[in-house]
Amino acid sequence: MAKAKLRVLYGEGDEETLKAQAAAFEKAGHIVQPVVGRKAVQEALNKTVFDLVILGSTLTRNDRHHLPYMVKKASAETSVLVLHADGSRHPYVDACVDTGTTMENVLTRIEGMKIAGRMPSAAAAGAGR
Repeated sequence: MAKAKLRVLYGEGDEETLKAQAAAFEKAGHIVQPVVGRKAVQEALNKTVFDLVILGSTLTRNDRHHLPYMVKKASAETSVLVLHADGSRHPYVDACVDTGTTMENVLTRIEGMKIAGRMPSAAAAGAGR
């Protein structure tokens, strides 16, 4: 069975990092809207509903802390993944990964997240019968 495509908003502070990593998310089968900077993330949230928002490591620490609130304000159903952060203490962060985590581990982390609109593997297998 094919993996469910997610609508992903991916924000970084650095355009080169954004290009390289957005390509990896797309290769994994997700529909990605890449944006540079806090303002662009907020503008995208006002225009479109996403399944997942990824806040990259080149955003400022302040942006990675503030933007999860903005994501949930725009849509409580949208999941938030923060790269390079201790999001375990942040009430609006659904998942986080440590500094230096490989892209493979980030993609595995996304697969393990409970994301609204995506059927869990067991339910999906049963639905195909």
